[in-house]
Amino acid sequence: MHRIITAVGLVGLCLSAVLLFGQETKPRRYPAVDMCIWYEIDPNWPQKPAAFQWEAVSGVFVDRQDNVWMFTRSVPPVQVYSPEGKLIRAWGEDTVKTAHHMKIDHEGFVWLADIGYHTVRKYSPDGQLLLTLGTPGEAGDDTAHFNQPTDMAVLPSGDVFVSDGYGNNRVVHFDRHGKFVKQWGELGQKPGQFSLPHAIAADSQGRLYVADRNNVRVQVFDTSGKFLTEWRNVVTPWGLWVTADDQIWVCGSSPMPWYDYAVLGCPPKDQLVMRFDSHGCLRQLWTIPKGIDGQERPGELNWVHCLAIDSKGNLYCGDIIGKRLQKFIRRGPGVE
Repeated sequence: MHRIITAVGLVGLCLSAVLLFGQETKPRRYPAVDMCIWYEIDPNWPQKPAAFQWEAVSGVFVDRQDNVWMFTRSVPPVQVYSPEGKLIRAWGEDTVKTAHHMKIDHEGFVWLADIGYHTVRKYSPDGQLLLTLGTPGEAGDDTAHFNQPTDMAVLPSGDVFVSDGYGNNRVVHFDRHGKFVKQWGELGQKPGQFSLPHAIAADSQGRLYVADRNNVRVQVFDTSGKFLTEWRNVVTPWGLWVTADDQIWVCGSSPMPWYDYAVLGCPPKDQLVMRFDSHGCLRQLWTIPKGIDGQERPGELNWVHCLAIDSKGNLYCGDIIGKRLQKFIRRGPGVE
């Protein structure tokens, strides 16, 4: 008798669920209109040559033609793909040791942060070395040395601001000729201090945004190094992207406490991208499934490290453990 009652009860619950939620008995109650911006993976992008092996993708940049520049810990380390995913050019194996972030300045020159050689270098678009900041192969903490620099922001004036990074916890300012101007920052948690400044970017007004990763914040400075504000407890930031209209994109993971890690967020608890305005107001959030090590599927990320946005709003994300650069096609209504 007990089994009969249980079975009848289960049937009743199932019927109730169908009546309440199912589509079998009722038409949709609300119009199915997507009011959010969302992203759909393009599983066929890029068409990487068979001879190229996937490795950690630490840097990405989209140029004015919407070509996508990838900076990877594979060979060749710099790879350029068309919006459709066709390889355009590749270079860098003779001058790069360990890739981190990359930038392309207003004149079209390519800047690479190399944590293996402790350098930031400027190249022509075809890979000709033009300028070296830091001393190749030597770590240090002075005007001529970095200690695993992570990123650089290049202003229209040509001034360069380097986040120096894993070892020194400072920002270093150089003029357009590579001459040292000033530096600020030290290890700590107060405004103007850093614990792994992992990325840096500048907006059109000259404000500098620093991904202060271990401190779970983005700090904002002017070009003199004056602290302006901080965005705390919203993201563990790994990478930055600034649009022409000063929308500040951040990739990384949700805030999290320290465990037994060398740096915070390894492994991350989740994967996300955020869009802020220049005042720090969050305007958009998109979470992306975190892949299982060695079993990542298209559309999943594993230690997302960098992001870039093209002119159509499509999103490009590179990850470290997932060892891929992926294109996420923008869907939904327009961005305000």
